[in-house]
Amino acid sequence: MYVHAVQDRQALNSYGSRSFAPAELALIKEVIDSCGGLSRKELAHTVCELLGWKRPSGGLKALECAAYLERLESAGVLELPRKQRTRPVGSRTRIPVTERGEAGRELVGEVNDFAPIELELVETASQAELFRELVGRHHYLGFAVAYGAQLRYLAYASRPGRAVVACLQFSSPAWRMAVRDRWIGWDEGTRREQLQRVVNNSRFLILPWVRVKNLASLLLSRATRRLGEDWRRRYGIDPLLVETLVDRERYSGHCYRAANFIELGETTGRGRMDREHARHGARVKTVLAYPLVSDARARLRQGCR
Repeated sequence: MYVHAVQDRQALNSYGSRSFAPAELALIKEVIDSCGGLSRKELAHTVCELLGWKRPSGGLKALECAAYLERLESAGVLELPRKQRTRPVGSRTRIPVTERGEAGRELVGEVNDFAPIELELVETASQAELFRELVGRHHYLGFAVAYGAQLRYLAYASRPGRAVVACLQFSSPAWRMAVRDRWIGWDEGTRREQLQRVVNNSRFLILPWVRVKNLASLLLSRATRRLGEDWRRRYGIDPLLVETLVDRERYSGHCYRAANFIELGETTGRGRMDREHARHGARVKTVLAYPLVSDARARLRQGCR
């Protein structure tokens, strides 16, 4: 009982790589108690500002802070205002059904027949709507609000006319993944410190009317080449490793192997964000990883910056 109590206190005193001193926890509680008119989002921003909880780029870690405040609320430490009607992380959202998401002209052949293939970072509202519709309508997992940091790309063929052919999403990594963590060889403290230097390829969709040989591996190679710079520009973090999970009952993962991803093993059958060990029995997935630098394992294991 005593051990569990100590572990519970430790869990409340930290979030990811950030630890909170008793005075900081007291300040958080004071902010929540005295700012009753603020929304949860506004409270998270306020706490981040007061504690200097920021990304290397200077942006506030508001998403992480909001999740930490909910953890404190669940433990009875504080009481947050009622949630507003917004789309929570992981939620299924209304998917638009427009002409842009309808099946296009069939594209069949070699990748060179449709070159150049262009990869565009999703930055505008129009691009985001198109990505959401295509993934929501045509990916077997559908579209869900991604956890934490994320980048999305739309891929276009240039010939015979410019047309979108694929969607890729990269987001925050799995909290724990046994085969990945063993492969890296990091200890618990280093894992917490370095975890955000791992990026998860959480969606990859080749549109069903596109059957272009070697397109998938080409896009993965292109995306991993530019991911480091794009991620660093948006979040101020240099990613070192890309991970992905492949449903072995649906796909072989051949395109990942062709793009030089390494097979690490299989999951334990839990969800990628299952911190409470509540989802045993979920589908087992194949775990693949791509080091963005040659010494990725050593840098992740040693905590080198």
